[in-house]
Amino acid sequence: MTSTAETGVLPLVDRFFEITKRGSTWGREVRGGLVTFVTMAYIVILNPLILGGFSGDQAAKDVAGHWLQNAQVGAVTALTAGVMTILFGVIARLPFGLAAGLGINSFLAVSVVKDVTWPEAMGLVVIEGLVIVVLAATGLRTLIFKAVPQALKTAITVGIGLFIAFIGLVDAGFVRSSGTASPPVQLGDAGSIETLPTIVFVIGLIIIGVLVARRAKAAILIGIVVTTIIAVILNAIFKVPESLGTNPAGWNLNAPVLPSGIVSLPDLSLVGHFDFGAFGRIGGVAATMLVFTLVFTNFFDAMGTMTGLARQADVAHPDGTFPRLRPALIVEGIGAVAGGASSGSSNTVFVESAAGIGEGARTGLASVVTGVLFLLAMFFTPSRRWCRSRSLQRPWSSSAP
Repeated sequence: MTSTAETGVLPLVDRFFEITKRGSTWGREVRGGLVTFVTMAYIVILNPLILGGFSGDQAAKDVAGHWLQNAQVGAVTALTAGVMTILFGVIARLPFGLAAGLGINSFLAVSVVKDVTWPEAMGLVVIEGLVIVVLAATGLRTLIFKAVPQALKTAITVGIGLFIAFIGLVDAGFVRSSGTASPPVQLGDAGSIETLPTIVFVIGLIIIGVLVARRAKAAILIGIVVTTIIAVILNAIFKVPESLGTNPAGWNLNAPVLPSGIVSLPDLSLVGHFDFGAFGRIGGVAATMLVFTLVFTNFFDAMGTMTGLARQADVAHPDGTFPRLRPALIVEGIGAVAGGASSGSSNTVFVESAAGIGEGARTGLASVVTGVLFLLAMFFTPSRRWCRSRSLQRPWSSSAP
């Protein structure tokens, strides 16, 4: 007779995600999913800062003079990341997290919306995603994936990692804009290096480095939590009154303080606000070229990231492919469609998933954990009423002025 332990829910989940088969455990998957979320959670704040803005002068205005509300973008960013990461975990069964890609959202905010409205820009993203889904479903994307040399795939992964490291150095104060065209950046000066963020950065780097070297469980998670606590304490002790400067403590985005009253219902009113009017506004050729640019960026970004993550998770084949490659490529394309349809920008695989893989994640169960946490994060994004009460921005509108 078959025992209850062999036919229960947990064994079924184990077999579905191949937890034991891949040499993992439930604890590792949950811990890995949690760590991946912690390393990706910044996108819920950063994406609204790129696509939206705090005021009319600072916002990413479209050709009609409108912009997206931060609260709305934050909510749909968390929603889409949660749904797509869960979907990827269940279908592709790999420990990869998906969220709004930094390259495409910047391209939309800086270049695309100078010629089209935000709904039209998101319509282009939807088309881009549909093209990728068709390429993946027909097997063409898989053929291209296999045709690209392994060295180039690895180089793409390294390039993405260096870009993220560069962002960290900028936020830490080690790198600053030079104010000139060549070179565009320089090493931080005393005004940026001798600040609290740099101190916290160094402390956090040392803590995580020591824990990783000693092979401590949840090393990255512990380092992030401890560094956050240190940042809150230092800010409370050394914070200079805001009247003495616009950014006296050196924090680039928000000062790290203990929050209160931040839970609210998410504002999901941006979902579905997209259209395909770009072809009529700027012409078919120009709109097609924008779609091609989006497809090219997303296509090779995801290819390099997936290759690197699969190798780290020990599921890659010698030719660089990995199990359930076609479903993974299809779901990644659906992420672009979902991101455009929700006005949160194209969603793609995040290289930060490597942090969770480093904690032992090997299956899609870790992605499910990450996705659930993103869905919970929706309730920690500011409500529309919060934004209006502070007069940070006007509501989004699709109509011309």
